[in-house]
Amino acid sequence: MGSTVRPLVPQRWIAIGDSTVYGYGDPEGGGWVERLRRQWMRPDRPGPILYNLGIRGDGVEQVQQRLQAEFRCRGELRRQQPDVILLSVGINDSARIGSRQGRQMCPRDRFAEAIQALLQEAKSLAPTLVIGMVPVREDRMPFADCLWFNHEDQRQYTAITQHACEKLQLPYLDLFSRWWERGEGWWQSCLGPDGLHPNVSGYRAIYEEVQAWEPLQQLLSQPSLAAEIASVRTSVTHL
Repeated sequence: MGSTVRPLVPQRWIAIGDSTVYGYGDPEGGGWVERLRRQWMRPDRPGPILYNLGIRGDGVEQVQQRLQAEFRCRGELRRQQPDVILLSVGINDSARIGSRQGRQMCPRDRFAEAIQALLQEAKSLAPTLVIGMVPVREDRMPFADCLWFNHEDQRQYTAITQHACEKLQLPYLDLFSRWWERGEGWWQSCLGPDGLHPNVSGYRAIYEEVQAWEPLQQLLSQPSLAAEIASVRTSVTHL
């Protein structure tokens, strides 16, 4: 028998969620997902293939509606599927419509049920990492002349998401608390003119938090499912 060389098959990851996943507001780096994608394309330190599936305005129910279809067509190889899901959603659900006291886009009770169902579904598909929202500038509201975001609602929707992650034993990166602890002057400087989306500095800060996050680093060190299957096939061929 000759020596067996295992084929190198990179992991496939998807990032799914709203405009912060999409990277709106970062003309320099394209957002935190795009910054990860570019880092992982370096020939001296290659990483996973990363697909950005963020859509502006999406809430938890919209992401759940498209999760299965988006996931199942991103495996690239025949009958393969992505290895990891990065998920960030919730800020749009917390928006109040028409006024500061208006009804919420997705009321808290409905959001709690929907985020639990979404995370459970995501976990059944692949290892899932959940990234939280960042603070908004209340003095810049309303957004688009009709949507009001505030810190109290953000805290509640963050807590609901974090609780759902704890129940399902999913890693959760609480960006809201991390940014808040750095002080108002700092996090306000990381937001764009609309007071909702991060600017270049804000997306760079999110990227730095995400790429250094221990749960993400642990998943990076694991072989992809496609690589394991290819390795088994190669071994069988040489028997």
